[in-house]
Amino acid sequence: MKLRVGNAALWGGSVALSWMWGLGLFFSVQFTFWFGFFGLLSFAIPNAIGLFLFGAATAWIARRQKGTHSLDTYFANLVRPFRLVFFLYQLLAITLTIFALLRYLFQALDLSRPGLVLPLTVLIVLATACLFGEEFNIKRIKYSHGVMLSILLGAAAILLYNLQPIDSAYLDIPGILPNNDLAFWGFVIPLVVGLLIGPWLDLQQWQRAIQIQKEKTSITLSYFFGAGLFFLLLLFHGILALWAMGNGAAKFSYVGIDGITYAHELVTRLIATPPWAEHPFVPWSYFIFLGICALTTLDSGYLALRWFLKENLKDYKVALLSLIPNPIVVSPIPSLVFAGLFSLAATVIGLELEYFMVFFATFFVGYGAMLITRCFSHGIPSEPIPQIRMFSMGSLAVVIFAFGYFLRQPLLLIFGSLLPLGYILWLLFGIPEDRDEPATAESTDDPEETRPRTTSGPNPSSPLPGGAQLIPTESSALPLAPYENTGEYIEGKWFVHTFRATYADTNSTGNVYFGMYAMWVGKARELFFHHAMPDFDLRTTSYLILTRSFEHKFIRESREFEKIKVKIRVGDFNRKFVTLEHEIFDSANQLLGRGKQSLLFVSAKDYSLLDIPQEVHIGFLPYT
Repeated sequence: MKLRVGNAALWGGSVALSWMWGLGLFFSVQFTFWFGFFGLLSFAIPNAIGLFLFGAATAWIARRQKGTHSLDTYFANLVRPFRLVFFLYQLLAITLTIFALLRYLFQALDLSRPGLVLPLTVLIVLATACLFGEEFNIKRIKYSHGVMLSILLGAAAILLYNLQPIDSAYLDIPGILPNNDLAFWGFVIPLVVGLLIGPWLDLQQWQRAIQIQKEKTSITLSYFFGAGLFFLLLLFHGILALWAMGNGAAKFSYVGIDGITYAHELVTRLIATPPWAEHPFVPWSYFIFLGICALTTLDSGYLALRWFLKENLKDYKVALLSLIPNPIVVSPIPSLVFAGLFSLAATVIGLELEYFMVFFATFFVGYGAMLITRCFSHGIPSEPIPQIRMFSMGSLAVVIFAFGYFLRQPLLLIFGSLLPLGYILWLLFGIPEDRDEPATAESTDDPEETRPRTTSGPNPSSPLPGGAQLIPTESSALPLAPYENTGEYIEGKWFVHTFRATYADTNSTGNVYFGMYAMWVGKARELFFHHAMPDFDLRTTSYLILTRSFEHKFIRESREFEKIKVKIRVGDFNRKFVTLEHEIFDSANQLLGRGKQSLLFVSAKDYSLLDIPQEVHIGFLPYT
């Protein structure tokens, strides 16, 4: 028990440091400058609560599934419709962190020859992130972050000791803006929305939650430690900002290109000037604090992107990507290089942190809210989302928020942040989409045609194994007991076909001939297709389904008159190919064999390769 609590504490430190990116690191200073200590708390508390709630919720999701890898499997299905969103979120977080370090540390120090120093700084930052990301994988990163956290806490202790007096008097220093008017709520409401939803789209946090579960450690406890430590780090940096303001650092604030007053760098500038610059420990302690917070975000981002790209692009068939070697496609290095170059350009232009933050308070809000609803609903996690409508709504929210920010209109800030949430509610509870009415059966004068057909397989009135759902078939056989005779039904995500092996299935020794197992899987597959796509017609279809590969592992033999159960489901899919998994059992529920097959889709006219047709995508989704 003590070992698991210690492991949770280690993971808590890594969680806190990975979430201490540019947004938390420097905006805590800016918000304290604007609204004082009350503003700092209004930023730090929702931030820490959002982080903890993510951990508690993912722990609940993990318990709802089965197995020590259940969260990993669940996330693999959940992420499919959100792949691009997860990637963009992580890329923007990395870019924001590099930018904040350049803009509010190195540029703020007024170093000589910035045209040389800033590009070299970007190279150093990127190289260090890649080095630590390669050296410490997700299993070991908690140890490296534990060492860095110890150094960071030592640096914070030195600052607290030498920058006395830091007492309650500094908590009374007011911000330059009142915190009891609409302007305050115009910032706080979008912040609360973005901070509560933010962790759900962060690959670093999902990767940690998954690894914590694999190590059989409490996710909730790990994130409790992480959220608490993160709150203390934010509080420490905000109080440093108050101390700096109490020592006249407000003079280092400046008016940005948008006419708004900024002060992200006021602690940096104060410590870099006499008498603090002449102190042997103070400046370097603060620089170490900032550097560790940035590095532990960037190495985590490197690991998360490498994990995400490797899992989601290994079989992704895109003509442009096929021209690039696969090790480059799945490597996070090109993404980090882009982030570094963009950050350098943004620093030279004179952009501010808030220009990046607007996307977290608006564009990603709708996607995050939809992701959360799927996690807590009983629907299909990998069901497609209305991508064009979601993108358009997110873009509209960004523009409205930007107008409100530049024109100092708090109502527009609030509206731009809440608009994506309202749209998600509309999608969930609004007027349902129009759907084609189901075709009605043609009338007939023959009474035989109107009689209900008898189903084969399990009796509809008797319970099926595993909560299975009966599928009517057009056989005239009498209904018999479940799984002891022929029939088809649904068992969880599996389509099940049951039957008896006969003499025609065996060889001269009485055992089932090895080739019959593939024949059985083929028949089950055709029945599965008919169930998933009942309207498919070879005479009118615009596409054909072809087998790309098939493999089967033989485990046990079967004999004549043995009762057989063939189970089949969708194991995986990407843009071009679908992988079906199958398992075969006997009447004693012993596994006879398992395997998988890959399907591709071609045009019925010229046999050219197609993307997965929408009809197939919708029909197969319940079985993923």
